[in-house]
Amino acid sequence: MVDVGKWPIFTLLSPQEITSIRKACVFGTSANEALYVTDNDEVFVFGLNYSNCLGTGDNQSTLVPKKLEALCGKKIKSLSYGSGPHVLLSTEDGVVYAWGHNGYSQLGNGTTNQGIAPIQVCTNLLIKQVVEVACGSHHSMALAADGEVFAWGYNNCGQVGSGSTTNQPTPRKVTNCLHIKRVVGIACGQTSSMAVLDNGEVYGWGYNGNGQLGLGNNGNQLTPVRVAALHSVCVNQIVCGYAHTLALTDEGLLYAWGANTYGQLGTGNKNNLLSPAHIMVEKERVVEIAACHSAHTSAAKTQGGHVYMWGQCRGQSVVLPHLTHFSCTDDVFACFATPAVSWRLLSVEHEDFLTVAESLKKEFDSPETADLKFRIDGKYIHVHKAVLKIRCEHFRSMFQSYWNEDMKEVIEIDQFSYPVYRAFLQYLYTDAVDLPPEDAIGLLDLATSYCENRLRKLCQHIIKRGITVENAFSLFSAAVRYDAEKTSGERDKQSLTWGSILQP
Repeated sequence: MVDVGKWPIFTLLSPQEITSIRKACVFGTSANEALYVTDNDEVFVFGLNYSNCLGTGDNQSTLVPKKLEALCGKKIKSLSYGSGPHVLLSTEDGVVYAWGHNGYSQLGNGTTNQGIAPIQVCTNLLIKQVVEVACGSHHSMALAADGEVFAWGYNNCGQVGSGSTTNQPTPRKVTNCLHIKRVVGIACGQTSSMAVLDNGEVYGWGYNGNGQLGLGNNGNQLTPVRVAALHSVCVNQIVCGYAHTLALTDEGLLYAWGANTYGQLGTGNKNNLLSPAHIMVEKERVVEIAACHSAHTSAAKTQGGHVYMWGQCRGQSVVLPHLTHFSCTDDVFACFATPAVSWRLLSVEHEDFLTVAESLKKEFDSPETADLKFRIDGKYIHVHKAVLKIRCEHFRSMFQSYWNEDMKEVIEIDQFSYPVYRAFLQYLYTDAVDLPPEDAIGLLDLATSYCENRLRKLCQHIIKRGITVENAFSLFSAAVRYDAEKTSGERDKQSLTWGSILQP
């Protein structure tokens, strides 16, 4: 499970705010901005707000989360960000929004004006159902449900795939050799673009100075070119780092190519590769790979749940995949990437698993699952016969077939008060007692009557710890009152004197 608390910026939030998060993204040149979506689909941002990347309508930084009303209820599906930074997202309805830095028209609105608030990207996308977005340093891409790819923004190296190096102010369909082909996945390096087809083929275009396109050379490509070296495998996931690329096949094989200054290819050295190389050969099947255009870090997760990292890790160059203690690749970027950004939109599924003890505690006084009610002072407490029989000898005897109580759905209790009896039943579910000393005297009496020795000791401890100069007389009076309410036979059995209360 992803823990957003591992990203330093989220330490600004309260535990209640953290608990409400369902999706999140940390971005920015120093990981100083964050966006998150709550369980009721409200969208909040906070941080430095460089280049208006928070979309709040102003250029003010904020340590306190601000709500983005324009995005609340939109159900964000995919999100990416650039180096400016600019932010790009698509909703479950396939609508694309963008804001932030726009010096190269990477917002796709036909201008170079900063986007101070989320605006819909309309040109050529209004009739499209966009399912995924990706950002390079200053260019953007969108993948439609029909497999078409659109690109726009900075194009100095051909990363838009238009056949020229002219910046593209609005979304343009990437054609050429992708024409009539169906793309199922996209990724961006700083100034390069990659695409995976439904048949497992991989294409790349844009900057190739470090071999990040995997074509066997380092020449830039102005239009998509197939990565021929992968012709014998079927790729189903591709990710891009700053200037390197990772690809995962349907058989769980991992390939890497491109820049390797920090060991981010995981080959055991720092030599760049112009063509894909199979890495982690001796490891078990890989099921997920991770990289981010703003970092030189790589990560992978295996079928057995093991997470590996390599490349630039907190300033160190890790040239071979290193086994971590993490449970997800996101943690690698939170703890070791520079900057500590998220490589994808985080999905925060809070743990639904409950231990046996937690489950019992949750079901106490639950009308939905209970099969028995106690009625005390006109109030009901819902319980489960099986739990009571397991936890208490008194109830084990009571719920015998020859006892009348075994057939009842409601049992009346008049010997004890509602707070006392509720505390007793709750104790059977939780092993804990939460009562003021005055009521603990009544619970002590009940524990004595029901022969619950551990509970009796707990009550004595509560009373001893709770005695003060101010309440000593009232506690003594309560003890006397409980003693007076007993019949002579009961008093012979056990009297609630100070001696009985304070005895070790």
